Amino acid sequence: RGLPAAVDGRGQRVSRLTSGRSSVRLDYLSPLPPRRTGIAEYSVDLLPGLAERCDLRVVRLGEDRNSDEIEARWSPAEFESLGADGRLPLYQMGNNRNHLAVYDAALRIPGVLTLHDLVLHHFHQERLLSDEDFEGYRERLARDHGWIGEAVALPIRWTGYSATAVFALAAHRELLQRQRGVLVHSAWSAGVLREEVPDLRVRAVPMGIPLPTPVDPERALDFRRRHALPLTAPLLGSFGFQTPIKRTEAAVRALARPELEAAHLVVVGEAAPVMDLEGEARSLGVADRVHVLGYVPFEELEAAIAATDLCLNLRYPTAGETSASLLRVFALGCPAVVSDYAQFAELPDSCAVKVPLGETEVETLAAAVGSLLASPERLRDLGAAAREYVRREHRPEAAAAAVVDACLEWLDAEPMVTGDWMPSPTSPPTTLTRWPRARVELDLDPPGTQAWQPGQRRRVRVRLTNTGASRWLASDRGDGGLALEVGLTDGSGRNLRADQPWLPVTRDVDPGQSTEISLDLRCPSSGGDLEVVLHCLGWQGARPVGVCRQPLS
Repeated sequence: RGLPAAVDGRGQRVSRLTSGRSSVRLDYLSPLPPRRTGIAEYSVDLLPGLAERCDLRVVRLGEDRNSDEIEARWSPAEFESLGADGRLPLYQMGNNRNHLAVYDAALRIPGVLTLHDLVLHHFHQERLLSDEDFEGYRERLARDHGWIGEAVALPIRWTGYSATAVFALAAHRELLQRQRGVLVHSAWSAGVLREEVPDLRVRAVPMGIPLPTPVDPERALDFRRRHALPLTAPLLGSFGFQTPIKRTEAAVRALARPELEAAHLVVVGEAAPVMDLEGEARSLGVADRVHVLGYVPFEELEAAIAATDLCLNLRYPTAGETSASLLRVFALGCPAVVSDYAQFAELPDSCAVKVPLGETEVETLAAAVGSLLASPERLRDLGAAAREYVRREHRPEAAAAAVVDACLEWLDAEPMVTGDWMPSPTSPPTTLTRWPRARVELDLDPPGTQAWQPGQRRRVRVRLTNTGASRWLASDRGDGGLALEVGLTDGSGRNLRADQPWLPVTRDVDPGQSTEISLDLRCPSSGGDLEVVLHCLGWQGARPVGVCRQPLS
């Protein structure tokens, strides 16, 4: 599940990691402090490890004036020198205006790009629509997504807006295909990119989170005192920039449930203008237990995390973002509740409790959190496992080695696109990232009467029809692949095929298409039931997609 070494886009572990100092010469371009962005803090942690392993030069982001510490330690080169003398740019790309100069440079000069958010649609809206550049926005979506992108862009001119379209159209294809390679921080993210652009060089690498010394309990108590937080009541925490996709409003609603009537929630981080957590809390009668602190300095963040009993890191939908804030929570030994969704489903169950999405999200969340708060020993075990997970899987030195290793491999690689850009053809999503829907039907040979005599051997044909919007992947594709379980139960309830292997779906199946699987079976002497179950394989094992049962007589 973790990433102690690099993992390529097909989920295969890359065994070679750089040891010692390599000859690769990197130009590092990223937002840096004092910019208020998690990628700036990520860079502060990553840079020392990179400098030990390669010829590293930090490049100033446009006309930025960095913090005194950055200026003194790294003496950034001027932006205009990026890529000079054959140096390889290493870009850090996020989903907000802090990365305007990164985006422009990466389109001009191929390099290795770390994609911190799979979806860049919000970035393009922010950089173009804030200036009412509707034509530029339409052109950007059309270049990346063809006629679908152009259709989605048109309503914006008349104030139409669709959150679904924003997350469905990532608007990153040209940027990625102009790079020598792309780095992400989860195998799920690498799989999504490989699915969208099959020939893209993409690799998942560790995040690189330092393991801090445990926070003094007195410092945590002092944080509660200074911010008028209760000293003894259970305290839940939500950390990082607050947007609707972080589901913090669901956490506020969960406080109104009986299971959490004694709990408080502290929200640490700037909030998007559309967020009104305090208003939501007032309407639910829990305003006295919701504490919105806004942005706190990075040096205070550790005390804020240590002051909480449990972190809430829910997410839906997802832009495929790297949750550095969650890993920092883990590094301090604080357990977390996350959404059982996308990249968060990769987290080990030993350090995160996963809450399914859907209509019962609030009730399930309240029950899960209430159960955890009632078990201090389990909270301690989860926190210890979370800290160990970061130590084992996301060490800064391992992250730096994996990044340098990828840069070495891709140093002389040619980008997929070097000249005029043509948008990629739009294809349906697959069962790697979108849950399948199916119709399962049974038929017997020879056709005609369906009576099946005890002891008689007949051929069973199972017809599987893709009734959803995603392309089914064949079984041998791994995660997202489909396979068929066949059960034959006799009159006593015993499954006569319990030890038989599942049957593979041998080819991909597009929406609306069907495939058939046939096998010969003998009817039990005492009659019984025939049951076939179609499963989708994934990070959480196999889950049923469609079921068909038929009694035998």
